[in-house]
Amino acid sequence: METMDYLNDYYGQYDEDGRLNRNRRGELEYLTTMGYIQAYLKPGDRVLEVGAGTGRYSLTLAELGAEVTAVEPVAHNLEILRGKIVPGQNVTALKGAAENLSMLESGSYDMTLLLGPMYHLATEEQRMQAMAEAIRVTKPGGVIMAAYCIAEGSILKYGFGQHNIAQLIGSGQLSSRDFGFRNQPEDVFMMLRKADIDRMMRGFPAQRLHYVATDGPAYLMQDVLEHLSEEEFQLYLAYHLTVCENADLVGATGHSLDVLRKLGN
Repeated sequence: METMDYLNDYYGQYDEDGRLNRNRRGELEYLTTMGYIQAYLKPGDRVLEVGAGTGRYSLTLAELGAEVTAVEPVAHNLEILRGKIVPGQNVTALKGAAENLSMLESGSYDMTLLLGPMYHLATEEQRMQAMAEAIRVTKPGGVIMAAYCIAEGSILKYGFGQHNIAQLIGSGQLSSRDFGFRNQPEDVFMMLRKADIDRMMRGFPAQRLHYVATDGPAYLMQDVLEHLSEEEFQLYLAYHLTVCENADLVGATGHSLDVLRKLGN
């Protein structure tokens, strides 16, 4: 079965529309990501979101005054996204994959978002192709943001916390030597480490502005967060936003965000 078949099957049964507001961990990821987007977004910017899902970010950015192109490979998600666009809303939704954006002109977007594709692309070659395309369509000086699934969050919560560590090692999914994931094309989510991302980015004409633990240790503290009062959660959010780039914490996260500026004139 091809990777896209796995994604169609997965998202056909998954509530992607509610993922970022189902619990406080998802809310934390969304608020953190939006904070970094808004730090660089200017009124009237042309924004491309590749792997737009059901449009949570794309539709919000259009409401903030951006001219948005949303590209999504999964038919189920694209149908939901198109159904949510209201007349006059500045969102164009296209079917397409991150590795091939040939329908879009080079240097035409102020900001390009890859908030989903790197979760699913099985090989470093595919991820590099997706990044190359994102950089190509972005204007010189423009901003690219890419989100990743980070291995440690899953190892700690799913592996040890849910007593699956022996099964992961026994099946060959996880190395017993360095505890790195051996990602396979049939895996829905690709688990990486910052070292993998750093290696991939070598040679690209892009400068890193931020590397962010978007949900930080919330993946490990989900029950704690759900029992915080609203006042306590707002304090936790303020704390998180002050430390989410700290090297001490960026590895112990479920998701990360790489914020880059395209070099060149």
